[in-house]
Amino acid sequence: MAKMAFVKNHDTAEKIFTPQRQRNVSRHENRGATKVSYTATEAKNEFGRLLEQAIQGTTVLITKHDSPRAVLISIDHFQTLQEAPQAKLNTLTEQFDTLLERMQSPKARRGMAAAFRADNKQLGKAAVAAARKRAMASPSNAADKKLAKSVVATARKRA
Repeated sequence: MAKMAFVKNHDTAEKIFTPQRQRNVSRHENRGATKVSYTATEAKNEFGRLLEQAIQGTTVLITKHDSPRAVLISIDHFQTLQEAPQAKLNTLTEQFDTLLERMQSPKARRGMAAAFRADNKQLGKAAVAAARKRAMASPSNAADKKLAKSVVATARKRA
């Protein structure tokens, strides 16, 4: 535990705390945000300063027996973390709604009706065409294109 010397400031009649030994505080850079680490005892004794650091945007990690046990963050950072899953859910909902709308168009309905009426040969041709379209649209390098062509050739043989 850090021992603190009390020095009285005679001009303002307030006590100033000065540490008698250097504290075990480690500072880390984490994606542009500062992160500091304190032991539980240091956090208990200097909570006001830790709180001020958290309000300023520093992530305060509190350890006990050299193991992380708690984190002190600002309310803004906390709210950002809380809102992140909702934003992802909203994005997924929008994507689903768009896909569902596309699937319920007259063109999509005609395509599904044709698929259910198709025989094996027609389904094979459609599978080859879809594989070719997918393979040629997505590969980013020569090895992927070569693999895509072999998949299309195999699908053709089976059809």
